[in-house]
Amino acid sequence: MINPDSPAAVVQRQLDAYNAHDLEALLATYAEDAQQFEHPGKLLASGKATLRERLAARLAEPNLHAHLLQRTVMGHLVIDQEIVTRTFPEGPGSMSMVAIYEVRDGLIQSASVSFGEKVLN
Repeated sequence: MINPDSPAAVVQRQLDAYNAHDLEALLATYAEDAQQFEHPGKLLASGKATLRERLAARLAEPNLHAHLLQRTVMGHLVIDQEIVTRTFPEGPGSMSMVAIYEVRDGLIQSASVSFGEKVLN
């Protein structure tokens, strides 16, 4: 049986909540003082209040969906490669993304993302 607090299980719950547009379930996977970065170090959000604000805006996009291409787990780190479909200011489209999650004590402590080129529909 898979440990529900394992890094891979926590990140999978985060991905499932993201795709379900379930803000509360999504936030439940993050630590109170979690941080999100755009790789290599641009701070996007710090703490659940700013995560809530940032994620609520993103989850409001009706076409938002992340398709997992590959997942690598190394100890407390989970690295996901995804294709994200969303609505950009220029219109609907998709982009590739790599996310590195640090998971400790069953919660995401930090997430660092790197975005590929936007492809508009």
